Amino acid sequence: MWKSKKLSGSLATLSALALALSVPPALAAPKEFSFSEKANDRLAKKLNIPIFFTVPTSTWAELPKSFDTTDVLVDFKHPDAIKTNSDAGLRIVSTPRSGMAARLAKSGIFQTGDILLSFRSEWGGAGAYPNVQMGISHTGLAYIKDGKLRNIDNPMNEEYLGKGMSADLTSAHYKDVKYIHVIRPRGLTDAERTNIVAWATRLNSSAGRVYPSQIKFNDDYNAPKFKPGHSLSFVQRLGQIALGQNPPGVLDVYCSEFVWSLLAMRDCDPDKTAEDFKGTRVPSCVKPPMTPLVATGNSVPNAGRSSRIGLADGPLTVIDELKISADDRKALLEKVFVENPAGLKKMSEGHRKVAQEMQPRFATLKDYYLGVSGGTAMQRLRARLIRSTFNVAVPENYSPTSYLLNTLLPKDNANRTMDYVATIVIE
Repeated sequence: MWKSKKLSGSLATLSALALALSVPPALAAPKEFSFSEKANDRLAKKLNIPIFFTVPTSTWAELPKSFDTTDVLVDFKHPDAIKTNSDAGLRIVSTPRSGMAARLAKSGIFQTGDILLSFRSEWGGAGAYPNVQMGISHTGLAYIKDGKLRNIDNPMNEEYLGKGMSADLTSAHYKDVKYIHVIRPRGLTDAERTNIVAWATRLNSSAGRVYPSQIKFNDDYNAPKFKPGHSLSFVQRLGQIALGQNPPGVLDVYCSEFVWSLLAMRDCDPDKTAEDFKGTRVPSCVKPPMTPLVATGNSVPNAGRSSRIGLADGPLTVIDELKISADDRKALLEKVFVENPAGLKKMSEGHRKVAQEMQPRFATLKDYYLGVSGGTAMQRLRARLIRSTFNVAVPENYSPTSYLLNTLLPKDNANRTMDYVATIVIE
């Protein structure tokens, strides 16, 4: 009898264990972006950025309410914004580096066609050039394939695409980057995303063959291929190279221009339009994803439905929207132009060289910042003259920062084609 009870008890235990193992574990509760004072304080210390390196919530893309992810989701408010009841901040996705590409793809926060902006927080307060660039140093394009968030970049080499051109955010560049702003082109359709995956896959798989023999990196960000009134023949050349049509010559484009060109082919199915790329005319499916920016726009102080933002207008626009006094506004605008030699040393040699070359222009740009809104009548007149001079001297362009700048336009602005999604903080 005793043996029978013991056996019976053992069987019951085994049955209970089997039943427990057969029940799937409870799924983690969906997460939402939310504000946490403790997390905000930690991020403020970690980022250590000026308020003009953040953006108002009017730039933010509409996202689903919750996400299935183990990453930490935070609505970060800049401490100076909290003090003045302004809403400047960032939407943060804090993620461990290991397994990041698969986790970010699974979360549902990011999509094919999203623009990846390498963000250097250490540029904050380093001088006029890094401040005006809002800390942004490089542009890549994201696409989701085989369960991973992947990247396509120019330079198309191992430093940016990784070993074996894996293109899964594991390259030397993306291992060095700690922060990535993600910008989303508005209104991308499923078909357009499918086309982007196809173009990116073709270019990544042929990178070893076409780079730098057919595509190379242009380090002159002041020499865009785009010319107002001219055809987008350089986009057609990129398509020809991706299609293996081997056009003569070498296409030299910088990182943000490469991304602009890829997005310009979003309506082109590479399988169905291959013959169109062989013609002398640019295929009709090629369309600009964003109007290139002028040097200084007219969205400050009176933004309207047709106003434009300029390449140099980032900090000015962010500061203009803050709820601060005229004196505090003036002090903050002046802070943008304070030179910091120690800070400049934190920049790469290439960016440091550009900063030094552009330094003579910044005294004039400072007068524009101080006069365009809130200055005397004479200062406002001078600001308008400066704007005209800059716009004649500087070609319309799509710098790495331009994608973030586009989101600073009012939501209903006809020129706004981009929204800010989030900033990836890699722990």
